[in-house]
Amino acid sequence: MSKVYFKRYEGHDEHILSDIAKDLLKQLVEKDGHELMQNVPVKVHFGEKGNKTFVPATCYDGIIDYLEENKRETSFIETNVLYRGQRTTRENHLNVAKDHGFTRVPIIIADGEMGEAVCEVEIDKEYFDKVKLGAAFGDYEQVIVMSHFKGHSLAGFGGALKQLAMGFASRSGKMAQHSRMVPTVNSKKCISCGVCVKKCDVDAITIDEFAEINSDKCIGCAGCIAVCPVGAIRNDWGASNFREKITEYAYGAQLNKKHLYITFMINITKDCDCIGEEMHPIAKNFGVLASTDPVALDTACIDLLQEEEHVDLFDNGRESLVHAKHIHFGSDTYELIEV
Repeated sequence: MSKVYFKRYEGHDEHILSDIAKDLLKQLVEKDGHELMQNVPVKVHFGEKGNKTFVPATCYDGIIDYLEENKRETSFIETNVLYRGQRTTRENHLNVAKDHGFTRVPIIIADGEMGEAVCEVEIDKEYFDKVKLGAAFGDYEQVIVMSHFKGHSLAGFGGALKQLAMGFASRSGKMAQHSRMVPTVNSKKCISCGVCVKKCDVDAITIDEFAEINSDKCIGCAGCIAVCPVGAIRNDWGASNFREKITEYAYGAQLNKKHLYITFMINITKDCDCIGEEMHPIAKNFGVLASTDPVALDTACIDLLQEEEHVDLFDNGRESLVHAKHIHFGSDTYELIEV
């Protein structure tokens, strides 16, 4: 049984939330005795441009304060997104982060300029033999994984597991979780410029009247999506066993690491922070939770939501938790300790 610490706070004051997160990190380190490495990045989500309900940058100040007080080096760390948006390339991603106030510490985009920087981790599980993560994650023994609990159209909900899975994955890793997904070309938008052909490392794209992608050659790196100047190349988001695949990627992202996990249960919206538009919360704020077990942490979050709001919101997300038990990852039983 894993411990999950919970500090209840239903308000919106970012400074209070920051202090709570700091107190929970102190609980894990000073009272439970979990070691802090010398260089500890903080995994965050900067929010898509236009989104208003992502966790504000101020909420991370307490975590950064604690690391600096203990003479640890830190940074924000994140990966580029798979879809075409304002966070598809490193340059644009950094601009969004700055606009959203993430300026206090340096930012690492772990998978490079366009998702090409990859490190592989062997896991030998049901859907994947290995996972493809942003290369920079291989440089760190420990990350403080900060998550925002909210809904997600495919995953059911987003929390610690999704932050590990999609959040740590390179572009090709994200593609693999949606696999086997080959980008499609909108022939009406394609201008036959050839940029995608030059980008493709496996010669899977040819141009006649418009670009065409050979599904037998395509390796799902999604580089063509990132470079298309007119947005003519898109993903087909249909995926089988998506929630199970997320779990296996999350497993790979934490394997042989000493990560610590903190989740904000605030601004709980139907969809995730990748949606570039204003959304409205569909439940109350609960506060902040922390654990060394991401499976127990996610289980506690959805249990709190469903029990206290008397709803079955995001229930399909439990499929990820069921698969975690199947592959012997984390624990779905926990002791909830209110502090």
